[in-house]
Amino acid sequence: MLKHVLLLTLMAVLSAPAFGEPPRIIFDTDITGDVDDVLALTMCHTLADRGACELLGVTISKTNPLTASFVDAQNTFYGRPDLVIGVTRDATAQKRESKYLKLAESADYPHDLRNNDPAREAVDLLRELLAAHPDHSVSIISVGIASNMANLLKSKPDAHSSLDGPALIRQKVKLLSIMAGAFAFANNTNYHLEANVINGVGFMQTVAEQWPEQVPIVWSGYEIGEALPFPRRNINEDLNYRSHHIVKEAYLLHSGPQHDRPCWDQSSVLYAVFPDRDYFGLSSTGRVSVAADGFTRFSPTSKQGQLSQRDRFLTVTPTQRARVLEAIVQLTLQPPAK
Repeated sequence: MLKHVLLLTLMAVLSAPAFGEPPRIIFDTDITGDVDDVLALTMCHTLADRGACELLGVTISKTNPLTASFVDAQNTFYGRPDLVIGVTRDATAQKRESKYLKLAESADYPHDLRNNDPAREAVDLLRELLAAHPDHSVSIISVGIASNMANLLKSKPDAHSSLDGPALIRQKVKLLSIMAGAFAFANNTNYHLEANVINGVGFMQTVAEQWPEQVPIVWSGYEIGEALPFPRRNINEDLNYRSHHIVKEAYLLHSGPQHDRPCWDQSSVLYAVFPDRDYFGLSSTGRVSVAADGFTRFSPTSKQGQLSQRDRFLTVTPTQRARVLEAIVQLTLQPPAK
């Protein structure tokens, strides 16, 4: 009984926004290789089901013929078959094979998009979504290579808005929550070259150098997800409420039944939706730079206010780690509302 009461209390805490209306979010993902993108998208749906955020759309930053189809299948599974999807058509974006996107071809997961052709171009969709919403109201969660973010910065005025990319971002975006880089000891080194950066160094350099100063970026480094292994037991035992579960099958195809996959992308979702819940700590303000080899370096703002105050990165204490992991697990396991 006590366990049931505690679970209900946790669900209530995770549901209600702390102040004002829930954040509007766009989920920008490179959903192809790793499976943490799948779990992060699940969290977006669950949080939207709880009224903690409004999920505006999904944009995809890597190239694979089945990306839009898989995302449509997952969106349909979670009760949002008409959620808009954009795909990159940048020929320089990384092409990536996948162990789990083939689930989009399964009759167990009905959906409309059979390939990427009918999907919107990602930057065009980003511009439309931003233009359609109030000023300073949209949080972008970017959990992959930065092709779409870089190309949004380079975008020109169009039918959606008379503003160029940087001006549109300044007017409409209140936060970029990005999983990229490393800002502490990670993967047994102090010089970790993180995949979202090295798989598209030029894109990430564009974001680090050109993102408007007025719009904060919060970086979740490799070390954060590394400290948050998703318990394999929950995947194996707690997603059996349907005979075919797209998240469980994707996880097992990617990681197998004996691996606790780090929650890299999920950390950026949790922070973007609940920035004031103290799930994470934050560094001082400063500026992130991206070297030619993909190494991310954080330079803090001086006491005299010199240098940028745009960027911070997440930190996590042992106490926060336990709380964050519990939240991520519960937000992943909750069945679809519809």
